[in-house]
Amino acid sequence: MKPHLVSKNYLKYPSFHYLKNAQPKLRKITSMNQGPFSQQITPLTLAIFVALSVPTVATAAQQPSSAQQDVEVIQVKGLRKAYRGNTQEQDLPQSISSLSFDTLQATGITGLQDSLDLISGVTRQNDFGGLWDMFAIRGFAGDENLPSAYLINGFSAGRGFSGNRDMSNVEVMEVIKGPSSALYGRGEPGGTVNIITKKPQFDQHGYIKFTAGSFNSYRTEADFTTGITDDIAFRMNGAYEDAQSYRDTITSKKTVLTPSFLYQLSDDTVMSYELEYLNQQTPMDRGVVVVEGKDFSSSNFYGETADGPVEIAAMGHQFELQHDFAGDWAMNAGLSYRTSSFEGSVTEPRWYDADTDSIIRQRRYRDFDAKDLSGRIEFSGSAQAMGLQHNLLVGADAYDYQLDRIILRYRHNTAAVGSPESDPDYYAIDFDNPEYRDVLPEMIDNTSDLEKQRGQGVYLQDQIDLATNWKLMLGVRYDNFSQDITYRLDDDRTTSITKSYVNPRAGLVYSLSDSTRLYASYSEGARPNSGTDASGNGHDPEESKSYEVGFKWDLAAQDFSGTLALFSTEKANILASSPKGDGTTEAIGKAKSNGLELDMSYKLTPDTDVSLAYAYIDAQNAKEITLWDWYIIEEGARLNNVPEHSGSLMVRQYMQWGQYEGSGGFVVQYVGTQLGDFLEQDYELPNYTLVNLFANVKLSHSLELNLNINNLLDEEYYANSYSSAWTMPGEPRSFKASIKYLF
Repeated sequence: MKPHLVSKNYLKYPSFHYLKNAQPKLRKITSMNQGPFSQQITPLTLAIFVALSVPTVATAAQQPSSAQQDVEVIQVKGLRKAYRGNTQEQDLPQSISSLSFDTLQATGITGLQDSLDLISGVTRQNDFGGLWDMFAIRGFAGDENLPSAYLINGFSAGRGFSGNRDMSNVEVMEVIKGPSSALYGRGEPGGTVNIITKKPQFDQHGYIKFTAGSFNSYRTEADFTTGITDDIAFRMNGAYEDAQSYRDTITSKKTVLTPSFLYQLSDDTVMSYELEYLNQQTPMDRGVVVVEGKDFSSSNFYGETADGPVEIAAMGHQFELQHDFAGDWAMNAGLSYRTSSFEGSVTEPRWYDADTDSIIRQRRYRDFDAKDLSGRIEFSGSAQAMGLQHNLLVGADAYDYQLDRIILRYRHNTAAVGSPESDPDYYAIDFDNPEYRDVLPEMIDNTSDLEKQRGQGVYLQDQIDLATNWKLMLGVRYDNFSQDITYRLDDDRTTSITKSYVNPRAGLVYSLSDSTRLYASYSEGARPNSGTDASGNGHDPEESKSYEVGFKWDLAAQDFSGTLALFSTEKANILASSPKGDGTTEAIGKAKSNGLELDMSYKLTPDTDVSLAYAYIDAQNAKEITLWDWYIIEEGARLNNVPEHSGSLMVRQYMQWGQYEGSGGFVVQYVGTQLGDFLEQDYELPNYTLVNLFANVKLSHSLELNLNINNLLDEEYYANSYSSAWTMPGEPRSFKASIKYLF
């Protein structure tokens, strides 16, 4: 089924950025492949890492312990979640959904974007040609030109460029619903993704896993942990992928390595360090161009093979120190430093030319570098005051972020007048039978700027036990934010802004019983906006208000748990690029989202697990918008890539066949009709239903076999869209098989 189209024979260029031509002052580029991570970690490196573990395998494999078979449940005393304090999850007045490492392994999920398909209220967004993860929670997606923000062990990983997040070192992935700015300081009002990584263990164990699948896709994944001394433990995770695609000419490679150390200084003090290395190479693929009344191939690639891949590299360091004081007070301190780069050339569709049955294109080169230093310290514990129990969390954090951007561009309308390059057909490509070329047009300077951000915040939260069944949560956070942007295309003109803001939160929890709770909450949030207006003034932060009521249950006797939530959220001070095309932005209004979410899990029989996620979201423009002094978007216009109805059902059956045991099951995912272009409210992506099968069997204590079939019914669908010129078709039926050796 094709998307629904407006009656037009042309497609607009789907971007808001138009910068004037000028002689730039650029960072010196000595090579198109330069960068802080130009030396890559290869499959050989990963093989050496595995080989270093081999001497331990012979003894470890002879008598695998139960701990070795269930590595994901081992816990190290003293490790706490940041920004959580000593408040139990069931006593928080908000909805939290999570996926475990075991679920990810069983379903064959290796990337963050796929894992979020199993969480209610999370929908896919335009992912910048497949180069990074982009999602909306409860209808809000953030800046469409940057990756979605998420946390790793409570530290921001959304500033900068980290490619498509790999799940090889993930212990638990949780989605904390609702605005969390009153604690985290940044984030969308819909919610925050927090990835909790695997920690080093003192019991020696590990695995190596080989996967092969459709479209010549291959993956090696490994994990090894051991105690080096009685007090120091080490862990190494890694993955390497080499895959082609259902899309023509697309080949991608990715390497991830995450070594970590844990030092148990005493029974009360734990110190840990984690390094994360990523190198990802894949061409930017904007998808297909959809034209009303024309059939097309979902595999057609309208870029240029000679552009080669875009390389994303990242190196992250995390250091944490946790200490338990006398009583129940504890300290959690941490430091994170992350560098990342994004570099490569891409060719992108602009519009369809009906006269020549071809696609007019542009070409851009991007060279981005980012550095992000952040730290935090917090204390949590309980105290008695005025006859009431107070569960307190108090902390402070700060960050220093720098983004250096260079963009070169070719468009026919910016080429020399009368030159061959000024003809729109000069860089066109046939719609039905794209043929690629060896000679590509030269690009000229388009953007060159340096942005520096600094932020400091302090926060306080108090969960008060009012009575036997009542808990009141009060919280507040103060933030100070400063920003300097130097425009090298404009004689090094620099703009500076400083903003401060306060975000409160309040919540009430009522325990109907030991296993059931009602809750209500109100939160305000803020997220700093980048850029300046036409006068060089900074923008107020995006501001949000959110109301939520819900019901939680955890019936241990029936193995039945879940959360039902109703929410209403509004976000203001949303920005769009200025019609002047000079790189400035303007505040255009606000959006709102109302809806319902249901997440539940149930043990249907002793051997059958059922998980259900469903969301109804009504996300729309809350104020009439006038863009470019002439284009009007009415109040009530829908937001992009946010279906009203979406959900998933997973059923897993555990089985035993003589000496063999294993499990099998299916996942059904439904995504309703969604808007494909915010500026064309008649352009819709049809609803779709996907059925995925998975099975695994333990051939022995140390050998497992996995099989996955995705899109079993070979459904034709569209995963996300920016506009009808950039619409990504979904993957057809695919298979993959894995063999896993545990030691």
